This record gives sequence, structure tokens and C-alpha cells, in this order.
Amino acid sequence: MVIELLSVQQEWKQKPLAVGIPLMVSHHLYWQIGINNYENYYLRIMCYSSALRKKREKIEKELCNQIKVTFDNSSTYKPYFHLNGFTHGNLQIIKMDEPNTIYDASWGIIPDWAVHDPEVFRKKSNTLNARSESIFDKASFRNSAEDKRCLILADGFYEPHHENGKAIPYFCFQPSDENPDGDVFLFAGLYNDIDDNTLSTTILTTDANDFFMDVHNKGKRMPLVLDPHYFEDWLDEGLSIPEVNELMAVGMTNKPFSAHPVSSDLYKRNVDTNKPYIIQPVQKDTLF
Repeated sequence: MVIELLSVQQEWKQKPLAVGIPLMVSHHLYWQIGINNYENYYLRIMCYSSALRKKREKIEKELCNQIKVTFDNSSTYKPYFHLNGFTHGNLQIIKMDEPNTIYDASWGIIPDWAVHDPEVFRKKSNTLNARSESIFDKASFRNSAEDKRCLILADGFYEPHHENGKAIPYFCFQPSDENPDGDVFLFAGLYNDIDDNTLSTTILTTDANDFFMDVHNKGKRMPLVLDPHYFEDWLDEGLSIPEVNELMAVGMTNKPFSAHPVSSDLYKRNVDTNKPYIIQPVQKDTLF
């Protein structure tokens, strides 16, 4: 997600704790929005927190009727309840050139011109998300948008909901009769190679639909969760730029999501939130 600095700066001056994930003082956003070492500002979340709670065999079985995939032997995947994107941990992706294999990919895409020093790039640039409307305009995403698109696995993610000047974390998932706690779904994403053995990736976002306008009621954005009908198309090497843009415009799944408030621990420092309790619903009045 590209941050709209002016509006965010104005909002944060009024409500410095309205927010999300703590940033290290060395992070580039401290300079971009004028944060200094003496103020406790935070970065407002877009889709910077994800979950994939199922075991490998369950994931492969669940997806088999939509896309036949197996985990690569080199994958270090273990189920997780909360992955904070700013740790640049691994998401699990399906690549254009190998559409039957699930690979690990570091969250936060590294473009070709930055692969010589990914850490320096990440201190200056936030590529955890990419706005679908501008992937062909941005240097960090343009090449991958043409020939390195991917599908990114998840069975939940977290969005901030704002009430009375406070950000309340919501867990979002797709329940079904078979999986009341949520089915596996696939984000539209982009990827790039950092080296011969390491991939990086980013999640595409788009304007919120009616449901997510109520959930993410300030940012009014949502991750682009593709309908299974478009999985094969998204990985098609023959798509033109207009066809990719059209797919992103119409590709959001129609399958209903559910969302509920969860513990404000999600926004706290030095708390291990990669635990089952973090997805459990809580009463809003218990959050603060």
C-alpha cells in the first residue's frame, strides 16, 4: 500500500495513537511523515497482517478442486495465526512459471534494481502491498506485473476498524460449512527473485467493497482476494496489460467474508501474537 502522506500526517498530528504497528526509529516512514524519537507514533495498517493456520496436507487437499498444488520440498512453512509484514517473514505463493508448486516468499517485494541490498531498500520503501490501480506505473512493481504474477495463500487477515478515534483490529476470514473457522483463499500478488533460492512478494489491494468499507472504514481498501475462476487467468503468461487491469477490476471473490474484533495485543510491542487466542472474537469494550 502506498501511503498518502499528507492526509495521514494531518490525521496523526490530531490523533497520534489512532493506529497500528510500531515502527523502529530507523524506518524510512519516520522521515517521510515527520515522526521523531520522542513521539509514540505508529503506522496505520492496510493488509500488513496475515494468517495461514492449516497444515500442509490440509491446504493441498482444500485447494485441489480449485488448483492442484503441492508444497516445494524446500518450504519451511509452519501454520501461523499472525504474521506481521514488517518482519518480512515468509508468505506462501504460487508462481506463474510453476503453477503447481507452493513456494516460500519473503513479504515485501524487492525489485531487480534493489536485489543487491534488500535491507537498504526495505528501510526506504514499503512494498508489502501494491495498489492494483498503479502496478504498471510504479518502478517497484512494473516488471513483476507483466511476467511475475502470483497467488498468495491465506485463511485470514487483519484490518483496522476505527471507532471514537481508536483503531480496533478485526480478523477477516471466509467461513464455510466444511471450515467454519475459514477456508483457504488466494490473494492476487506479484513476486520477484532476490537470488537463486529466495523469493519476495507483495499483496495487491483495491478499493473496498461494501463489506470492507464497513470494516476498514478509514482506509476503505481491501486485499484483492481472487475468485477461483480467475486463478488460471492470473497466472497466464499471455495476458496483455489491459487484460491484467480488467482482471484486477472484476476478479474479487463474491464469496462472503466474516470479520470480528480481536485483542488489541495485535498492536502492542513485544507481545507474541502468533498464538490461537489472537483470532478469537472479543467484546469491543474489552480492547482498551
